[in-house]
Amino acid sequence: MNATSACPAPEKVAERAQEILSAILVDPEFAAFAAASLKYDEDWTCFSGAPVISKWDLESDKGPLLTEGLRASLKAAVYEMTGDEHVAEIPIAIPVDETTHAMIAQPQLLARIAERVGVQVIHQTDQEHTDYTTGDYTHTAYTVAWGTPPERYWIDHAEAQRRLDILREKYEAAGFLKMGQAHTFDFAAA
Repeated sequence: MNATSACPAPEKVAERAQEILSAILVDPEFAAFAAASLKYDEDWTCFSGAPVISKWDLESDKGPLLTEGLRASLKAAVYEMTGDEHVAEIPIAIPVDETTHAMIAQPQLLARIAERVGVQVIHQTDQEHTDYTTGDYTHTAYTVAWGTPPERYWIDHAEAQRRLDILREKYEAAGFLKMGQAHTFDFAAA
């Protein structure tokens, strides 16, 4: 886990994250960026991200999840104030983290928007923290910026792990192993 004690005051991060998000939303390429991120839907096939959401439905959940992914701009605010990529990798809920992957998959648009807004997009898989917990640093900063995070998407890490265990059992029963990284299907025999 990163050292949240090295993070700036949540109130400062919240204020800056609001400014960053406001600038992103009015960027001339934001509509194209949002459309491209949401179009990523068929590639959102991940066995261990958004499926931890109860009664998950990409069609109805993708818009709200995009909003939550954008609110992860808290990471950019922390980075701006600390200059430390490791510290900026604050805990993000698993479904929200997966949504940021869909956004990052639009590299040209995202790079141009980030440059105009004057921020660095912070995300590196081997440094990310999906151990978000209600009451932690991220929760505190988010609450100051936008109110209470929607529990549908900001699922505490322990609960997400419990749900992943349930999914793992169901996937294995259907022939999907290692959380979808292997399967038992022989297409030639089918």
